[in-house]
Amino acid sequence: MTIRLVAMDLDDTLLRNDFTISPRVLEAIQKAQAQGVKMTIATGRMTVSARPYAEQLGVDVPVITYHGAMIQQVLSGEILFRRVIPSALATEIVQDAAGRGVYTQIYVRDRVITAQRNHFSHEYERIASVRMEEADLSILLAQEPEGVEKILLMGEEAALDQLAPLLRQSYGEKVHITKSKPCFLEMTDGSVNKGVALAALAEHFGIDPSEVMAIGDSFNDLEMIHYAGLGVAMGNARPEIQEQADIITASNEADGVAEALENYVLARRTGQKG
Repeated sequence: MTIRLVAMDLDDTLLRNDFTISPRVLEAIQKAQAQGVKMTIATGRMTVSARPYAEQLGVDVPVITYHGAMIQQVLSGEILFRRVIPSALATEIVQDAAGRGVYTQIYVRDRVITAQRNHFSHEYERIASVRMEEADLSILLAQEPEGVEKILLMGEEAALDQLAPLLRQSYGEKVHITKSKPCFLEMTDGSVNKGVALAALAEHFGIDPSEVMAIGDSFNDLEMIHYAGLGVAMGNARPEIQEQADIITASNEADGVAEALENYVLARRTGQKG
């Protein structure tokens, strides 16, 4: 099997815990690109938050953001694919969350907005290196003609795990509900996820699923791990994710992305045993 396209999650996968890319990982990615392998990022982050990493890696392949709700060419800004939660439905969800006392953020293109900033928003700003806006979400959504890429709820994991089935019961297949971190519960349009976006990107390049590697660590990575011919779970991934992957690599702190590329992409392209 020859890998021609690799999709990598950002947080807790490509990035170390300090949100940097290790020299070994960077070198492995650059070597793969030099050999003609297409490398991309597939993240729940907004595009503006993913762009610095794509630029650091020299990624010239469109990146997948908002858990697959958008595919965008980083250098030109061209949007290849965008699917939103319609404004009316987003308003209903935001009001439902507010009634439950759950902290909520909405994402409109490269803006992230919350009703009132607090410790959750400060932590998110630290992680994503973005600036949060404050606004009345219902008024903002009433003025938004299309909709939002993503809705993020933040709270204790146990509380969010209890809330998720209630939201699925209320909204059914209208939204896709997933988690990227224990304290995040995230919603996109029901027709999209990282797997759907990765399939669209592979088709765009004429690449077969068997020639795709996907690397991730959390629930929002499962669909692309299932889609790819070689689904890779990080050594720091939750057991539920590792159980569904084809292989398990080292952790994000131990250059797991580099290990996967060295063993299953670079070695096989140079004829070495991998």
